[in-house]
Amino acid sequence: MFQDAQGCFGMLQDRIILDETPTVLLEGQPHPGGPGAPLPPPQKGDMPSPPADTCDGDVELSAARHQPEGLEELQAHTKFTKKELQSLYRGFKNDCPSGHVDEETFTLIYAQFFPQGDSSAYAHFLFNAFDADGSGALCFEDFVVGLSVLLRGTAQEKLKWAFNLYDINKDGCITKEEMLEIMKSIYDMMGRCTLPAPRDSAPAEHVEQFFQKMDRNGDGVVTYEEFLETCQQDADIMSSMQIFENTI
Repeated sequence: MFQDAQGCFGMLQDRIILDETPTVLLEGQPHPGGPGAPLPPPQKGDMPSPPADTCDGDVELSAARHQPEGLEELQAHTKFTKKELQSLYRGFKNDCPSGHVDEETFTLIYAQFFPQGDSSAYAHFLFNAFDADGSGALCFEDFVVGLSVLLRGTAQEKLKWAFNLYDINKDGCITKEEMLEIMKSIYDMMGRCTLPAPRDSAPAEHVEQFFQKMDRNGDGVVTYEEFLETCQQDADIMSSMQIFENTI
């Protein structure tokens, strides 16, 4: 039913391979592979090419206009090694020399992964999920902490991150209106990749499927507890949580 996929910027380098892009964890996602199949990841040849990296292997985490947290502190808050953090930071500063990414820039970067559709709405939701403090800009810490959860987190941590993505107003529950916004953004993002063309009612139908599965007490909203319990009892969901581990 659910397929877990990872989100990242287009900051890829020779020693960092992140071929996954974020999708919602919903059954029957609209794409050429048919209902229930995972969205095809962008291929390396399709990804934005970062500028050549001239830093040596022992580069320190520093930038002209931004100084992130110390390396040791980032290691303590993520599941990345020192070398992985250094490589991730090189890619980040190549695309974001100021050390921060606003939503407009994030949307432009993300659009390169889905040129066949309009990914702006989904990029907005994704940006808000990474922007944990609601500052309106992503720094390297925001990026790497979120990426650590998606790539190296436990199944429960990944599910909590996904729930936060769906909970648009951050009130602790997912409404049908929120889920419909997410689903519409996914159909818009997939664009011409959707074959056969979906019915206009398809996003609403997916929302109904979601609530039939998740809304255990029938009160019209899905709480984190309902979401977590349902996912943990689904073998396919739990298996999907392991797909992208150790991809760096």
